[in-house]
Amino acid sequence: MPENVSFFAAMAVGFFGGVHCVGMCGGIVGALTFGLPPEKRERFTSLFPYLAAYNIARITSYTIAGAIAGTIGLLGLSLAPIKDAQIVLLAIAGVFMILMGLYVGGWWFGLTRIERAGSRLWRFIEPVGRRLMPVKSPAQAFGLGLVWGWLPCGLVYSVLIWALSAGGPLAGALLMLGFGLGTLPNLLAMGAFAGQLAAFARKPWVRRVAGGMVIAFGLYQIGLAAFDLAG
Repeated sequence: MPENVSFFAAMAVGFFGGVHCVGMCGGIVGALTFGLPPEKRERFTSLFPYLAAYNIARITSYTIAGAIAGTIGLLGLSLAPIKDAQIVLLAIAGVFMILMGLYVGGWWFGLTRIERAGSRLWRFIEPVGRRLMPVKSPAQAFGLGLVWGWLPCGLVYSVLIWALSAGGPLAGALLMLGFGLGTLPNLLAMGAFAGQLAAFARKPWVRRVAGGMVIAFGLYQIGLAAFDLAG
């Protein structure tokens, strides 16, 4: 898949998978928002610099993780025929995306096991974030956002597996940047309208539509892999 197409596809996955973000990260965003002084959280113009700092830093962490995944994938590709390895990784990413769609839609929750595995790394990172609370400045919010970007998340892991097949650190970083930008509307809105958006995201039909869209992208990935294999 061309890099520009992958970027926008990853952005779409981030946007539709954002229902999961609201459910998983909503509590974090709400806690960070309500931890601010009332005069800062009650006006969006005062709140926005904090929300922007959290999310720019979070997306920065995603981009770094994408560069790491792309590098690992490139090293792996050097040990096998490049085309064959990319096809396999693309198909695996598609499978994970389907599983993530089932998770977002509320049909299957097996990916929580992968999130639990990631929590081992999170145990070492989370204390750093705790030392940055309560947040008193946008700079502090940025530091906390960098930590937040490594929170165990099945959706993030699914796209990171996709980044393994991207072909290198720059392509992997761009893929995760696109994904992060796709999650941005949901999480910015979550900071400003936490209660209303969380209630909306809990509606079964919202989760099913979002999960169905993520599954569609996973099927598309597998279709691309099958097409490349046939070619």
